Amino acid sequence: MSKILIACGGTGGHLSPGIAVAEVLQERKHECLLLISEKQVDSRLVEKYGYLNFKTAPGRAFAGGPVQRLKFLVGLFFSFRVARKLLRRETPELVLLFGGYLSLGLGFAARLSGVPVAMHEANCVPGRSVRLLKRIASRIYLPDGVRLRGVAPGLVRYYGYPLRNEIKHILKADAARKLKVKVASKLLVVIGGSQGAKSLNDWVVRNFEQLAAKGISVYCVTGLGNSASGTIHEIGRDGADVTATLVPFSDQMGDVLSAADLVISRAGAGSIAEIIRCRAPAILVPYPYAADNHQQANAKMHEQHGAGMVLEQERLDQLADEVDELIFNDSLLAKFKLNMQHLDRFNSSERIASDLEALCEEYALRKTKDDLEEKS
Repeated sequence: MSKILIACGGTGGHLSPGIAVAEVLQERKHECLLLISEKQVDSRLVEKYGYLNFKTAPGRAFAGGPVQRLKFLVGLFFSFRVARKLLRRETPELVLLFGGYLSLGLGFAARLSGVPVAMHEANCVPGRSVRLLKRIASRIYLPDGVRLRGVAPGLVRYYGYPLRNEIKHILKADAARKLKVKVASKLLVVIGGSQGAKSLNDWVVRNFEQLAAKGISVYCVTGLGNSASGTIHEIGRDGADVTATLVPFSDQMGDVLSAADLVISRAGAGSIAEIIRCRAPAILVPYPYAADNHQQANAKMHEQHGAGMVLEQERLDQLADEVDELIFNDSLLAKFKLNMQHLDRFNSSERIASDLEALCEEYALRKTKDDLEEKS
């Protein structure tokens, strides 16, 4: 069986698909080591995956002014040295990179060591790491319709976004019961990605009285960077108690999304993939400062598929009206769900794992051939 190093830390959007692929590979008796960052979001997310092997790795995001960029270069050099030692110790057959700053040091070290590199890009606009490493990759997994200049078409596979086994659609009533939330009439779920979204959290607090008056309960995942938690009570129609539940983190995202009549979410690729899998109609509010404006591209693609709608953050003052108009429109919500069913065509984790196995076999055959030639 093969050993594969997976660099997937830094954000939930990188870490979650890394876990998903590792789950499948480990079920097939391969050995995986997942490199994660020292961020709180990484350590919190991996708590429930004790059966997987994680290791924290150094690195720093490429952002900010000259001083921050200098620190990034220093961090990259240190990351490269650590990766070189790791590769010598672990001797993997393959390195799998999910983008972000953790991918760079390991990618360059793998190339220098002659270890094949596979990369996964989740977003409709490829990130800096993928663009920098694309010429050293033996395989690149891209979203449907995305092209990457300078890459031979034969190296690209359109296998989608891998989702963890636990992310699945269940009955709405069962999901609400698992979350221990009481829904007045409709449930609005608000999520801001792994880091949370303060503007969406604030919107919930400002608008909950208006939502409650119409029988709309709220479940808001505020993000680990925003420690707000608790329950807000309002009097709804016919004197009913309507609640807004605020939690900083949830490891039950399949249940959260399945319970929703409507979702308000940022437009990270991971959030959209989970929304599709759980058939959750959504209003996407792209983070306007995302690198290369990739959330805008993700959101527009989702809308073009007829699976939801997009609202720019500068139009948040119109969000309450949009929610009111959409959450009670059962026919349109049903249309969104049907289109999401069409988008959810196959198991991405299984396809990627099978392709990685083929790459490992190719590497093993080539290495055996090289060893024989050296001996002769």
